[in-house]
Amino acid sequence: MDPLGAPSQFVDVDSLPGWSDAYEAKQLDCHPNAVEKAQVDVRSPFPYRKDINEKIILWKGDVALLNCTAIVNTSNETLTDKNPVSESIFMHAGPDLKDELQKLKGCRTGEAKLTKGFNLAARFIIHTVGPKYKSRYRTAAESSLYSCYRNVLQLAKEQAMCSVGFCVINTLKRCYPLEDATHIALRTVRRFLEVHGETLEKVVFAVSELEEATYQKLLPLYFPRSLEEEVQSLPSLPADIGNAEGEPVVPERQIRITEKPGVPDDASDEEGLEADLSFIGSHAFARMEGDVDKQRRLILQGQLSEAALQKQHQRNYNRWLCQARAEDLSDIASLKALYQTGVDNCGRTVMVVVGRNIPVTLIDMEKALLYFIHVMDHIAVKEYVLVYFHTLTNDYNQLDSNFLKKLYDVVDAKYKRNLKALYFVHPTFRSKVSAWFFTTFTVSGLKDKIHYVESLQQLFTAIPPEQIDLPPFVLEYDARENGPYCSSYPPSPDL
Repeated sequence: MDPLGAPSQFVDVDSLPGWSDAYEAKQLDCHPNAVEKAQVDVRSPFPYRKDINEKIILWKGDVALLNCTAIVNTSNETLTDKNPVSESIFMHAGPDLKDELQKLKGCRTGEAKLTKGFNLAARFIIHTVGPKYKSRYRTAAESSLYSCYRNVLQLAKEQAMCSVGFCVINTLKRCYPLEDATHIALRTVRRFLEVHGETLEKVVFAVSELEEATYQKLLPLYFPRSLEEEVQSLPSLPADIGNAEGEPVVPERQIRITEKPGVPDDASDEEGLEADLSFIGSHAFARMEGDVDKQRRLILQGQLSEAALQKQHQRNYNRWLCQARAEDLSDIASLKALYQTGVDNCGRTVMVVVGRNIPVTLIDMEKALLYFIHVMDHIAVKEYVLVYFHTLTNDYNQLDSNFLKKLYDVVDAKYKRNLKALYFVHPTFRSKVSAWFFTTFTVSGLKDKIHYVESLQQLFTAIPPEQIDLPPFVLEYDARENGPYCSSYPPSPDL
């Protein structure tokens, strides 16, 4: 007990500013159309929820000092780990805590176990064990860390707790990347509050000075504090946002069970045009696209208006977009075959595609399409250019024309409208012929945008060299074939 008149070292959670309280929503006042825009755009999978935000607190401080129903201790399997969080909890709780922990006989990774708080201001301590991180076992580590947060929350719910103070469960000793772990922590808490929000009044993220910046950066993605912040945060969401509970998704383990096999999930809600588009096939291409041949037949018969077609296409694209944000696309991202770099001479965003990094015969091309949509959706809202490096590609890197046609058919109209140029770098005679046939007989409107670029010197007349991140093998190949780059090279009229 504190001496009479001495201030307590413990911090009451009710005295801490909430996540929403710290936000000054002046942008909405300055931009009256922001809310209107947010309402018509594709909504985030983590939409603005004032009631949920009011439960969230981000606090820079020692979790052991929180006066709440329970605090979280991160430890090892024997519950004897010595890290800054656990050492502070043991120091403030007193020796009785160690005696009680011995009765628990350890804790497995991902589990959560409960003890009393003893001399702490918190009534309970929830002990959990985070995973050791190795990149080769990333999926297992993600699932275990999710289990830590989920089991803590479930235990709090079962014990009718009002407030929980989370430390950062992943410790430096266990080598888990802070940003990756923070994504899992935030989305798991968010999903839990969406379903069981009435059981918890406050959730505190107690962070150190080193961790605070990461939480400040990522919290708006999962707990946007306005419709405008929701829209602004949407492009920054990772490819894997987990399932409905925030659990990491492993596509190979997914089994879809529907109430009426062979019938789309939303068939009962569709009327008119949508009701007439039958569900065909079992793979994702068929499910998302519907019966394309039937649609074309109806077009010829004059039964589908242009507006109805656009509506159906937008509906299909939104399904692809939602799927792209739900899938684990980390394996495709690791190929570094598609990335954003700088801007061209006209200030337009430059996107790079590296043909050699696309092992067509070894990867799931459907996931590649999903990754393209995930990366490009927010880029394509304004003018952009594509740079495709055909350098040193072989038969294993050749994109099938059917895949390219599918990509062209699936993407939103903004992709085609805002694509201003496609620079085809280091083309071969065969690739030029293939591109000519594809743009002449398969797709329209793309042919005039393609520029064949034989050397990097030509490319640099349209895109400054400091504005484009070039793969080393492309530089080496170009230097070998065309000589080193010369800044006095005259501009090419073709570009």
